[in-house]
Amino acid sequence: MNEHVVTSPCIGTKDTACAKVCPVNCFYDAGELLVIHPGECIFCGLCVPECPVAAIFPLEDVPEAETAFIQRNRDFCESRSAEELEKLRILP
Repeated sequence: MNEHVVTSPCIGTKDTACAKVCPVNCFYDAGELLVIHPGECIFCGLCVPECPVAAIFPLEDVPEAETAFIQRNRDFCESRSAEELEKLRILP
């Protein structure tokens, strides 16, 4: 599965520069950080250089110490209804 993952450097930052360049608006406000919906991400990579804290990685490049964020991103998106997610979507 091709997806990007938001990791711990985003915690407390939640800078939305990454979301503003996303062509499919797959970023969501997860409280203390942003997450990327794995089912919506088209793996374009535009968000990666825009992240001011270097928190976004392609799935296969997530650092070992950050791998828990893979499931954290997925769980956030999978545990919410479409209506609830829509309220949390970050729009440009």
